[in-house]
Amino acid sequence: MSMHRQRGGPDRWLLSYADLVTLLLAFFTTLYAASTVNATKLSVDAEPGSSTPVRQTAMEELRSRLDAELAEVIEASRVEVTRDIRGLVVSLPEDAAFPVASSIVAPSAYDIIGRVAAAVQALPNAIRIEGHTDDVPIRTAKYSSNWELSTARASAVVAYLITEVGIDPTRLSAAGYGEFHPVVPNDSAGNRARNRRIDIVVLEP
Repeated sequence: MSMHRQRGGPDRWLLSYADLVTLLLAFFTTLYAASTVNATKLSVDAEPGSSTPVRQTAMEELRSRLDAELAEVIEASRVEVTRDIRGLVVSLPEDAAFPVASSIVAPSAYDIIGRVAAAVQALPNAIRIEGHTDDVPIRTAKYSSNWELSTARASAVVAYLITEVGIDPTRLSAAGYGEFHPVVPNDSAGNRARNRRIDIVVLEP
């Protein structure tokens, strides 16, 4: 019976080493190609010679829409639209939203709140309704503190958005901050009036 000599011998390891080097080269080439594609994709969103994205973000588009939609009430100081770390904030002063020391939404505020809700309806963002007061203590038969009044006002707006506008309740939350989140110092009648407000906050994702 004839014996067949095995192929390879002591240099057999060279074949496996060459295969490993080839695989590593292919792997790193693929990684480099993927990173080049991502860089190209990012550059498509910018103007030639500019680092500014062409497309507006959804929040910027919403602010532009609200500025246009609410122009007349903004001009009349019945609404203020701003943006901060929370998100997009639509503020209604007390005299545009509630009777003094009451949590019953004024009829004139329903239109404004409804227009804001219509603008944010298509977005997935969560919405927080915040009640704020000035630093003048309150004690009525119904509310013993500014905490209670501010929370009741925020809850009343949430209830309206759910029952009358049809906003998904899972997107909504209510918070009462009393006098502890003023936008200006409570050192004049005008400033106190600015601090008595309801904020409709479209939260950043």
